[in-house]
Amino acid sequence: MPMAPSLQIHFQFHYHNKTSMKNLCFSHLLLFFFLFSSIFTLQFFAVVSTTCHVDDEAGLLGFKSGINADPSGMLSSWKPGTDCCSWAGITCSDNRVTSLSLYGQPDKPNSLLSGKISPSLSKLKFVWGIYLQNLRNLSGPFPGLLLGLPELNYVYIENNKLSGQLPASIGNLTRLSALSLTGNSFTGRIPSSISYLTGLTQLKLGQNRLHGPIPYGIRQLKNLTFLSLERNRLFGPIPDFFQSFPNLRSLGLSHNKFTGKIPASIATLAPKLAYLELGHNALTGQIPDFLGNFKALDTLDLSANGFSGVVPASFRNLTKIFNLDLSHNHLVDPFPEMNVKGIESLDLSYNNFHLKAIPKWVTSSPIIYSLKLAKCGIKMRLEDWKPSQTYFYDYIDFSENEISGSAIRLLNSTDYLVGFWASGNQLKFKLEDLRIVKTLKYLDLSRNLVYGKVPKSVSGLERLNVSHNHLCGQLPVTKFPKSAFLGNDCLCSSPLAPCKV
Repeated sequence: MPMAPSLQIHFQFHYHNKTSMKNLCFSHLLLFFFLFSSIFTLQFFAVVSTTCHVDDEAGLLGFKSGINADPSGMLSSWKPGTDCCSWAGITCSDNRVTSLSLYGQPDKPNSLLSGKISPSLSKLKFVWGIYLQNLRNLSGPFPGLLLGLPELNYVYIENNKLSGQLPASIGNLTRLSALSLTGNSFTGRIPSSISYLTGLTQLKLGQNRLHGPIPYGIRQLKNLTFLSLERNRLFGPIPDFFQSFPNLRSLGLSHNKFTGKIPASIATLAPKLAYLELGHNALTGQIPDFLGNFKALDTLDLSANGFSGVVPASFRNLTKIFNLDLSHNHLVDPFPEMNVKGIESLDLSYNNFHLKAIPKWVTSSPIIYSLKLAKCGIKMRLEDWKPSQTYFYDYIDFSENEISGSAIRLLNSTDYLVGFWASGNQLKFKLEDLRIVKTLKYLDLSRNLVYGKVPKSVSGLERLNVSHNHLCGQLPVTKFPKSAFLGNDCLCSSPLAPCKV
């Protein structure tokens, strides 16, 4: 018997609805399975892709085995069987180690590594940067393993104890963009083969024990922006080849034994050079006028040489200079009126200047923190000097002048003062009125007219000299020698004679 139309429609709807529900549930099940499988697969591949290569793990563990002291636990995460891409100081790309970066912190005595740089690091075939800085106790010769790293671009092995001569094979590191071996104990001459490293933008060999002349072949390193050879035992004239370095921004040759004059080719560096440091050598002659053309110059250090004559009037053009050190030369008056917006550090001490007063361009500087004008022929009352700010002063040296009056107003308005030297003047004030700020470490008021008692607050200083004044009374307990208090009116107690009862 045929169904009624209404029942037929209901049956068909019910049948199709059940079938659709089944299809829908099956579809959801398939979708869930697909998503679960995808997530699992992605997680699996993520683990695989971030697990470092077995050669890299072996190379790094070999390096760790060469370390015999790690007091701060710098390498504590370097454990066999774990993903070396997650270890401290390691960077990876496509499961290969690309960078090894370990840094000690100078203000933390335990932040160091002792031992030798293992040749096993030669297994890091994809590494492009090795940074072993301020670890202090890494020793041994120049690490020859660097020669076996085909992708190496950056080497910074600084402030350690590597020693011996730099090998001629260093010239094979032709892919390098930066080489810094600053702060080690390398000896011998700078290899002439270093001239093959034509891709270098930074060459830093300072603070070693290298000797001999600068290799003339360095002129081939035409991409240099930073050349640092300071604090070695290099000698001879400074090569006249600086026209080869059109992009040089920093030149550090201080604390060596260079002789002769400043080479004329340094003038070609004027457009970009920001740091010129030639201090503590045996350079002679006059300061060249062309230095006034260095409009980008931030720091100029010509201290402790044998320069004579006047400071060029062209120095007025050094409008961006922040740090100027011409101390310990044979320079004479007149000193040019500088046209600077603000200077941070100035040292003109121990020349043959007769400035009479502190220059106005110094007094008006809003950012100065270090002012050293020892033996500069200054004759003035200190109260008459009214700098635009004293808050940021760290160091003030007015030694060996003819400055009179009181230092109380000046010193009591500084909050970060580290050192004040004013020996050999005519300062007259009561020492107890001086506020000793927490930062103060060095105080020299010897050979003045200071009177009163020595306050207990000086006991926190590192160095003190108040000899040859008019001080009186019982000394507080301090660590300072007898020479710090000699030549006063009536000081007594240790380290001087006992006080009379």
